[in-house]
Amino acid sequence: MDYVFNMLEQYASTLEGEVEERTKQLAEEQKKSDLLLYRMLPRQVAEKLKLGQSVQPETFECVTVFFSDVVSFTTLAAKCNPMQV
Repeated sequence: MDYVFNMLEQYASTLEGEVEERTKQLAEEQKKSDLLLYRMLPRQVAEKLKLGQSVQPETFECVTVFFSDVVSFTTLAAKCNPMQV
């Protein structure tokens, strides 16, 4: 009988360790996801979307739409926030 209890304790301990590891992995992936979201959208918009809230559209008096082929643009844009791009 002690053998069965020892096996169950060992199994429970293994499961607890697995849950802890998976929880850490989930937190790391959530952080990566948040960083990507913040790179693509203004922080205020990203936060509202994460909370499931609707985002009111904004209008701007003057904007520029620029079409070009910029060498290394992806590398440059990855280091900037949306307003800097």
